[in-house]
Order: sequence, then structure tokens, then C-alpha cells
Amino acid sequence: MFSLSSLSRRALGGLSRVVPSPLATQHILTTTLSPLSIFTRGRTVLAPKQVKHPKRHKGRIPIPLGGSTKGTTLAYGDWGIRIKGNGARLSAKQLSTAQEVIIKKLKILKGSKVYLRVFPDIPVCIKGNETRMGKGKGTFEFWATRVPTGRVIFEIGGVPIREELARDVLRLAAAKLPTQMEFITRSSLPRLGNLLIPHPPPAHETAKEVDLSTIPASASPSTESATPSA
Repeated sequence: MFSLSSLSRRALGGLSRVVPSPLATQHILTTTLSPLSIFTRGRTVLAPKQVKHPKRHKGRIPIPLGGSTKGTTLAYGDWGIRIKGNGARLSAKQLSTAQEVIIKKLKILKGSKVYLRVFPDIPVCIKGNETRMGKGKGTFEFWATRVPTGRVIFEIGGVPIREELARDVLRLAAAKLPTQMEFITRSSLPRLGNLLIPHPPPAHETAKEVDLSTIPASASPSTESATPSA
């Protein structure tokens, strides 16, 4: 006969001798020591879900040398703001603060929408003050994005919004950003750096090519040279 105490000791002894498989141990190490585990992302935080490289170079503000005006006009809303001064590196905290200001002011309008045209997906790493050179890159600090001159940052729309209210709301949002902004509408011209690019003329106003084969021979100019009279 076996007593209950002896059975419990045997069961506990058998469990204590269970050794995890190497595959399970490797899975635990990869999940706990993954470099992506240093990033924390909440539901309302502006941060990418996953990144390929946890650390990146500092980089520079892009300059549209090719003449592209993409992203300098409105695409979704009726009013917006874009960068008029020098390009800047905007952090996720600055963008979220400006977005919260717009949402708070437009709460009175049912159905109003806020469109964020840029997204902070660049990890910024910072080393401590008075730190000696070397020993690798600094630790992750915040998310940011590089925005050139002329890029649209915010758009508002969804419902008809008066221009006075839109100007006031976007003015408060522009005050939260570290560069000079300008108010734009649907009729605003595209911007290439500090230049405003005019719209091309309509097709009916452009000069049309004339097919010379349709012109009769009598209407064509004479090629004979006139002889001077004596």
C-alpha cells in the first residue's frame, strides 16, 4: 500500500527532475534579450509597432533637390499647416502635443477629423553628458521624424469648418512645433523649398501644334525670291 504522502513526494520529485528542452530555452532567451524589447508603445503613443534596426544614424534633414513638390499640398482635409521656415526634426512628443490641442479645440464639431501627414519612425539615441568617446552608441531616448521645408504636418476637415476657427486652432498647434509654420487651404500653391510653384496653365490655353500636311499648297508661303525691278 502506498500512502498519500509518499505519492505526493514521488510526484513532486518527478516534476523537479523535468529539464526544459534546448529549443524552449533558446526561445526564452531570444524573447527576453531581444533588442526590440527596449521599446514600449502604448495605444495612443506615436511610435512604430516594430522596426528592423533598433538604432540608426542621426541623418540630416532631406532637401528636395529633384524638384519634387509631393506632400506640400492638402490631400485629405480643407485646412492645414506646413513648414515655412527651415526643416526640422520633430519628436513624437511634439507631434502628439500639437495633435491633442487640435482635437481639444475641434471637440465641439461633430464628425471633425485631424490628419497627421508625418509619422515619427526614427529612433533617436542619446549618450550621457561628460561621457568618454567610444563604447558604442547611446541608449534609445525618443522617436522622431525628419521633415523638410514645405511639408504638410496637419490637416483638418471632415465637416465644414469656418476659416476663422481653423486659423485659430492651427495657430495654437503651430506654437507647439519648433519651426515656423504657415496656414494653407485647398487653393494654396505647392512649395519647393522657399519657392511657390504656380499651377500649369489649362490645356485649352496652351498652344496647339499645327499639322503642316493639312495646309493647302496655295496657303503655304512662297519660296521664290522676288527679282528686283530694273
